[in-house]
Amino acid sequence: MKRAALLISLLVLSISLFAEPQYKTIEDLNGKDIGVQTAVLYEDLIRSRVPDTTFQYYTMPNDMILALQSGKVDAYLIEEVSFGVQKKNHPELTVIEEPAGYINATCIIGNNERQDRLLGELNAFIAESWDNGLLDELYDYWIADFDPVNDTCDVSGFTGENGTISVAVEGGYEPFSFISNGQVSGFDVDFICRFARAYGYTPEFYEVPFEAIAPGVETGKYDIGMNIVVSAERNETGTLSDVYYTTPIRLVILGDEESDLGFFAKLAESFNKTFIRESRWELFVQGAGITVLITIASIIAGTVLGFLVYLLCRKGGKVSNSITNFFLWLIHGMPTVLLLMILYYIVFGSSRLSGTWVSVVGFSLMFACAMIDMLRVGCNAIGKGQTEASRALGYSESQSFFRIILPQAAQHFLPIYRNEVVTLIKETSVVGYIAVLDLTKISDLVRSRTYEAFFPLIVTAIMYFVISALLTKVVTMLEHAIDPKRRKKDKILKGIKEEE
Repeated sequence: MKRAALLISLLVLSISLFAEPQYKTIEDLNGKDIGVQTAVLYEDLIRSRVPDTTFQYYTMPNDMILALQSGKVDAYLIEEVSFGVQKKNHPELTVIEEPAGYINATCIIGNNERQDRLLGELNAFIAESWDNGLLDELYDYWIADFDPVNDTCDVSGFTGENGTISVAVEGGYEPFSFISNGQVSGFDVDFICRFARAYGYTPEFYEVPFEAIAPGVETGKYDIGMNIVVSAERNETGTLSDVYYTTPIRLVILGDEESDLGFFAKLAESFNKTFIRESRWELFVQGAGITVLITIASIIAGTVLGFLVYLLCRKGGKVSNSITNFFLWLIHGMPTVLLLMILYYIVFGSSRLSGTWVSVVGFSLMFACAMIDMLRVGCNAIGKGQTEASRALGYSESQSFFRIILPQAAQHFLPIYRNEVVTLIKETSVVGYIAVLDLTKISDLVRSRTYEAFFPLIVTAIMYFVISALLTKVVTMLEHAIDPKRRKKDKILKGIKEEE
């Protein structure tokens, strides 16, 4: 026993001697992997001090916590104020003592006819808010003493005599902008609401991925974008307001503190935070509703559009077919996200068409292109003798197509059609890039509040499976309904008897 105890002691001692020491300085992270949120530019603060480091980019700030815990990164960069919120939920996190640097945050003003007016009013309000202590008051309430459960934002009392302003916020970044009790809240939201009341506006908030805020504002889609980090390059390309808050940037690493909760207690707490608290289950239902709406509307509109275009080009000349083939090539070759962003920020950039209906337009175009290809494949699989035989029986060209060719062609393309429906459902998961609160975006926003990944991701995946299964079942029933092998003999010959 003594020998065993001695060996264990020596083993523990050797591990403590040879184990990698905790990171103490920024230079200790040179050559390591560091996480950073896309488009915040925090990496520029330390790039020269860690020249051999690899930076990994994440869309959601809280995804960096999971990356750190799983060993995908050795540290990540975040504002000190946001780290304070993360620390409450993850006590095992700590920071390197030396700040990575300091950043100034501003608003970016939309490139439209109200730009100069909004810039002047916003700068005047910021200056006044520094003088009268309002920004310090907001800082204390939302940052220094932040209570994610009880802190609320007043989103009422707008007179709106000067119209509506569209404001782009991230929506998943406590304490600046997040979803609480079904509505957007936080430091940035409270600040803009007070500005709107002071200058006679009614604000409309859009939850947009951080990297899409500046492009959306610069194209004029939004009037104001929040929480933009000041940089020389952004000063050249964007119209920025004065600074409305300053904060240190911290390098977050893993510490030694661990939670005292057991596995099942953690699971129960995660379930409660994900679904029960603030009735967040309702958000998942709403997100699923938006996903189903976009999917079904796109399938119907895309099917009709694709069918009509096919009919126009079925006997068309070279010009019409060349134009159709060009658009097929263009849309098929374009990534879904890029197509949606072009439609939202450029084609419909000056309109107030919501992101939901822009998504329907985009996915309808994509599904229409797939429909045209399916009809071509299905109809070409039917021999010309079928048409000749139907014409010999006295059918017109139109009757031949709809009564003879199309039902047989459907047997060839409906399995592909079913797969396209499933593909479309999955592709709708990117609509969050154009401010649509679909199922995936809701999952991201809930994760940003709960700092939990298991239940939001698993439940979102299950809901997508259910939606796919239901819509696939509908297409399968349609496929069986028109299958000649499943029809009675007198039904198959009915059309011919009526023609005799």
